[in-house]
Amino acid sequence: MKGRVLIIAGSDSGGGAGVQADIKTVSALGGYAATAITALTAQNTEGVHDIHEVPPEFIAKQMEVVLSDIGADCIKVGMLHSADVIDAVCDVLEAKAGDIPIVVDPVMVAKGGASLLKTEALATLKRRMVLIANVLTPNVPEAEALTGMTIDKNEKALVAGQMLATLGPTAVFLKGAHLDGDSISDLLFEESELVETFEGERIDTRHTHGTGCTTAAGIATGLAQGLSIRDAVARARAFVLEAIRTAPGYGKGHGPLNHGHTVGPFSG
Repeated sequence: MKGRVLIIAGSDSGGGAGVQADIKTVSALGGYAATAITALTAQNTEGVHDIHEVPPEFIAKQMEVVLSDIGADCIKVGMLHSADVIDAVCDVLEAKAGDIPIVVDPVMVAKGGASLLKTEALATLKRRMVLIANVLTPNVPEAEALTGMTIDKNEKALVAGQMLATLGPTAVFLKGAHLDGDSISDLLFEESELVETFEGERIDTRHTHGTGCTTAAGIATGLAQGLSIRDAVARARAFVLEAIRTAPGYGKGHGPLNHGHTVGPFSG
C-alpha cells in the first residue's frame, strides 16, 4: 500500500460517488484513504433526496487530526456545499498542508441534477479553492460556471481550459463527456498550455454515477504515489473507462461504476 490520500468530500449513501467512490478508487489503485466528510447526502441512483451539512469547524477538526498524525501525500477535495465550508477547508490547507499536492474536483451538481454547491458559494470557490489547486478537474458544466462562457464544442473547451488555468491551478484536466459526439476528448493543461488531448470512446450506458469523483480520486492517488500529473491523469482515465465498461448495473437511475475491477500494470 503506497500513497496516503486525504479525501475531503461529501458522503453518498448509495455508494456510487463522493467519499465512498473515492475510498474504493484509492484502495483499488493501491493507496491509503483517510477522510474528512463535508456533508451527508440521502442519495441513490435516482437522485439526491436530502443533504445534511456538517459544521465547518468539525470538518476542519477531521482534517487537522488526520494531517497531524497519519499525514497525506496528496489531498483530494470534492463536495464543499457552502462558502463557510470552503473557507474552513482552505484555512486548514493553507496552515497545515504545506507542499502537499491538492486535486480539486469542483463539484456543483449531482448526476441526477440536484445542486451540491450553493449559488453564493461559487465566488468563494473560485477565489480560494481553485487558487490553491495543483490539479483542477472540472466537467463542461462546471467549467462553464467557473468561466462564465458557453462550451458547446471542443474549440470552446480549449479556450475555457486556458481561462481556468489563469485562475491559479498548476494543471487543469477538463473532461469533455458532456459534449456531443461518438468519442470523448479530455484536455490536460499545465501552466496554461494544452499538453495533451486524451481521446476515448463513448460508452452507451446510464451507469456513470461517480465518474467525476472517481477520476479526481484516481489522479490524487497517482500523485500520492509519485506519478507525474500526466501519468496520474492517464491511469485515472483508464481506470474509470474500465469501471464504466464493467459497471454492475445497479439501481433504476444513474448506476454506480465497478470500482473493484482488476487494475493491470500501468504503461502510460
